[in-house]
Amino acid sequence: MGDIFENAEVLGIDLSAITPEWHPPNVKFEIDDIEESWVGHKKYDFIFCRYMGASIKDWPNLMKNIYDNLAPGGWAEFQDVNTTFYSQDDTYSSETATAKWMNGFMEACSATGRDPSVGPKLEGWVRDAQFANVVADRIRAPLGPWPKDKWYSELGMMNLILTLNGLEALSVKLFSEMLGKTQTEIAVQLALVRKELKSNSFHAMFDIHVVYGQKPAQP
Repeated sequence: MGDIFENAEVLGIDLSAITPEWHPPNVKFEIDDIEESWVGHKKYDFIFCRYMGASIKDWPNLMKNIYDNLAPGGWAEFQDVNTTFYSQDDTYSSETATAKWMNGFMEACSATGRDPSVGPKLEGWVRDAQFANVVADRIRAPLGPWPKDKWYSELGMMNLILTLNGLEALSVKLFSEMLGKTQTEIAVQLALVRKELKSNSFHAMFDIHVVYGQKPAQP
């Protein structure tokens, strides 16, 4: 974003220190909690929020914070998923190791008071927050390189890599603290999921929801 819009000031927010070794001079990072009150008087022209489902407890409050901190005429965009995997050829079922893992992930997140599958709810929250010119889109995303179409196959491979790389981070703390699983049980379960995902034995998909809206220029 900073490379594309060289005259813009870009600010990244995270709970952890994630500053990369190199970034454009117009980009900076701050450690903060976006669910707390936003301090300062600066208003933003664009606020972008992606894949925050399992991190946020109060989405309507976050929407209000974002709306209140946009400049008049500014835009906000949200991207998040529906974590319900499905297939159009019935190759993916509730009996797969991946489905059982996802059910556990959903249960563990719910126990923390967070919903990881907020994608389908984004549009309603954005409209309730009084955004104007709201646009909502749904993208079907494959999990794995199985599609015949080259673009979707590449997208599926990227999703597979992201899933495989993130399995442990998504599971260990949640499954041990919320579901009472031992480290050995978690390791065995994740090994089964990894093996299954790499086997390309099912044609799973999930939906990515993209919603954006504008703060009216005039109240």
